[in-house]
Amino acid sequence: MDATIRRATRRDARRITTLIHSSSAYHGQYASILWDYRVTGEYLDRHEVFVATDRGGRLLGFYALLLDPPELDLAFVADDAQGSGLGRALIEHMIAQAHAAGLPTVRVVSHPPAEMFYRRLGAERIGTVAARPPAVPWERPELEFRIHAAEAPPQS
Repeated sequence: MDATIRRATRRDARRITTLIHSSSAYHGQYASILWDYRVTGEYLDRHEVFVATDRGGRLLGFYALLLDPPELDLAFVADDAQGSGLGRALIEHMIAQAHAAGLPTVRVVSHPPAEMFYRRLGAERIGTVAARPPAVPWERPELEFRIHAAEAPPQS
């Protein structure tokens, strides 16, 4: 996948929100978690949010890393970009950012169908997060990336 990963700006907020709501991974039984969800300019100012765009500037994916406590809060890849290696590139970029920030670990509360994706990239399951009806009526896998202090992974 030929994409550029860069820090998100306030101008990206609406496009990020649109990408989230267009994700087929959150249709059907998982739709309730995103009904009223919006990414705001304030959110982008407070957190480490990076977007991946193609040469034409189209948003292909993004992630949001919270530093305190360390957590991968959001990660999405456009439906038509899935399977291209972009998700891997975004997570590797996130791990490099976490390393640069001196974080020992990064927690991920995963969308259930995405658990194996994170595990293939090195996350380990550390538990389960209980359901929170009505918005989240299902349990979610709790995972953790261990960030190695001696060596940061290459950025894609």
